[in-house]
Amino acid sequence: MLKRHLPMLGHTRGNRLAITCELKCGSACSHPVPNTSDNSHFRDIADAAISRRVALGAGGGLAAAVVVGANVAGAPAARADHGAHPQGDGTLTFQAIDPVPRVVDDMTVPRGYDWAPIIRWGDPLFEDSPEFDLENQTRESQEKQFGYNSDYLNVIVDDEEGTTGYLVNNHEYTNENIMFSPEYIASNPEDVVGTAIAAHGLSIVDLERTGAGEPWSYVVGGRRNRRITGFTPFTVDGPAAGSDLLKTVEDPEGMTVLGTLNNCAGGTTPWGTVLSGEENFDQYFVGTAGVEEQERVGISPGPTSRRWDLVHPRFNLNNEGYENEANRFGWIVEIDPDDPTSTPVKHTALGRFKHEAGTVHIARTGHAVVYSGDDQTDDYIYKFVSRRVYREGDKANNMKLLSEGTLYVARFEGNSPAGEIDGSGDVPSDGAFDGAGTWVPLVRNNRSLVPGFTVEEVLVNTRLAADTVGATKMDRPEDVEPSPTSGKIYVALTNNSKRSPDYVDEANPVAVPDGGNRDGHVIEITEQRDDHTSTRFNWSILLLAGDPSTSETAYFSGFPKDQVSPISCPDNLAFDSKGTLWISTDGQPGKIGYSDALHKVTLEGEDRGRVEQFLAVPADAETCGPVIHDLDDSVFVAVQHPGEGGEWGAHTSYFPDFAPGGGLKGDLVAVPRPAVVQVYLDVLGDADDEEAGSGGGAGNGNGNGNGKGNGKGRGQADRGKGSDNGKGKGRDNGRGKGRRDEENRRKGRFAEDGRRSRDWNNGKGHGAEG
Repeated sequence: MLKRHLPMLGHTRGNRLAITCELKCGSACSHPVPNTSDNSHFRDIADAAISRRVALGAGGGLAAAVVVGANVAGAPAARADHGAHPQGDGTLTFQAIDPVPRVVDDMTVPRGYDWAPIIRWGDPLFEDSPEFDLENQTRESQEKQFGYNSDYLNVIVDDEEGTTGYLVNNHEYTNENIMFSPEYIASNPEDVVGTAIAAHGLSIVDLERTGAGEPWSYVVGGRRNRRITGFTPFTVDGPAAGSDLLKTVEDPEGMTVLGTLNNCAGGTTPWGTVLSGEENFDQYFVGTAGVEEQERVGISPGPTSRRWDLVHPRFNLNNEGYENEANRFGWIVEIDPDDPTSTPVKHTALGRFKHEAGTVHIARTGHAVVYSGDDQTDDYIYKFVSRRVYREGDKANNMKLLSEGTLYVARFEGNSPAGEIDGSGDVPSDGAFDGAGTWVPLVRNNRSLVPGFTVEEVLVNTRLAADTVGATKMDRPEDVEPSPTSGKIYVALTNNSKRSPDYVDEANPVAVPDGGNRDGHVIEITEQRDDHTSTRFNWSILLLAGDPSTSETAYFSGFPKDQVSPISCPDNLAFDSKGTLWISTDGQPGKIGYSDALHKVTLEGEDRGRVEQFLAVPADAETCGPVIHDLDDSVFVAVQHPGEGGEWGAHTSYFPDFAPGGGLKGDLVAVPRPAVVQVYLDVLGDADDEEAGSGGGAGNGNGNGNGKGNGKGRGQADRGKGSDNGKGKGRDNGRGKGRRDEENRRKGRFAEDGRRSRDWNNGKGHGAEG
């Protein structure tokens, strides 16, 4: 099904898997960059910036206006991601772990901490959910089970006691090659497609635990439990609702869309709803040759990998009546997790592109401001400012905030001489990569501000509109998050292997020969006058990612390179209660040879730029959706696509069940399962045991009793129904779902095939070029 369609096979750099490229983003790197505009990479802006600096006086003026690493006076006390978090006296103190080789099939956490899954792909959500059965998967069963490939995550408590709450989790995409046997794919094509579409979307799941600091268990049949899938009806609102550009034969009014797809990052709003960004939606559709609007978002003619169009004609844009179906995806969607009967909404006012995030900040004026990145090489950063103002406690009013307002795209300006930005990553003479910028308006309320575009055209074909106004091409904008303490905005730019030294700029300053910006970087934005509705901003680069031991371009705001953890491909961002930044990664195995990870990054004081690795995820997996409950001494991550490099019957991971000899039905199965994982203080463990850790460095441990000498985790694989002490189906005495037999876990740890293991042992794993 998939082997025949891997355009990146033999063309990926390092150890990036061709199957990851195909299933996650439709092998975007194998196609021409959709942005063919002449918009600046900043190289063209440099001379103008120099002139401004001369006029202001070298070393002063504009450069002096850039705030670097300081608290913003009068900034609002915003939350990076809204929703109640547990309160307590926790500090989340840890010793940074050493980076973990990419072939280790285990969660690795600091000494003194343990981990367990809260919920896994296929776990039942409702009392009538069928048993997980890999040989009998259907749309109907998957609609009642936890979905696949978890991404954005939030864990929210109901009250100060913090013993009940819920989680919300995106399900970005599917790995059919390890979800189904070849025989099942061949004999049940409609069930395979139906299951895959139903495994996309979101899950909302009730949680409970025995007390503060304890691990969470999910509740089967919880009041808020809900699956939102690729089949769920969505209503459309905003200026493009009902537009001819959104009408199809199945929806002649252009007001109701079936499903949401490729949901990546998102955010929780101050009024209690959840925003989710539809990202790489292009890969599901068969396009029409020569259609500019399709090409600009990456839709191409010819068959797709999944061939959903053979079962559902709406996925082929050449079918009569379905020409506009793809226009109905690529939006920010809003869901009310407290009301499982509510109809989710697609917000056209926020524009259509490959939304990586949707994070809300309430400006001092009361307006809701939403930040979002467009995750593709050479695409843009956006923000939306609502017309209405936020009213505390008025949910009816607040749920209309995203229906009308002003949509902006960012244009960056550097302030260093062109000759100082040469792709090497060397810091300019003024001591920082920094500058200023403008938020260029595209739509204000129901009026287009882009010449030649109607308001509907701007919102449906937002990339083309942004091209027209001269937005700045960026190195794959990923998550965009406001700090809860300073109000600054942080942008993860994951990488850009196609950037050349001829097209570097101060905001995207790295382009090594034959590698471009391999490791990515993080930008810090300060809105002018601390007003998030402003049209002007200042910016600086917080870090240029890389392994300091091998990278000549790595930069950490001046912090000593030999004192940071290696980091590559920043993806999702989060903050703890003190405003410290946390970064999860997507692509470290293929860039620096280490498992993807979660890192803590200090933003203030003399340690600004210090990177400390907290955890590493299993073989082939990506770290997604970090949630930091530091006052509760707990961290949550979504472990996406573990074992993605394997095949049915030849798996490269058995996370999190670690039951390679197990069956294909029931609670413990012999396949990798994406999961939501919690990391918490191991109050019962022996943190001083000399055997603690197996990752090759101080402080590394693998949780659940591994190497801790106390047997915790052994003999607990029997999570039998009926022995759960009232903590939900398959519970483990309140210690979290996911305890499994230690012997099974050891068997599963190095499940990779011989070639990958041999490559690592030959020293080819670290930063190798494949």
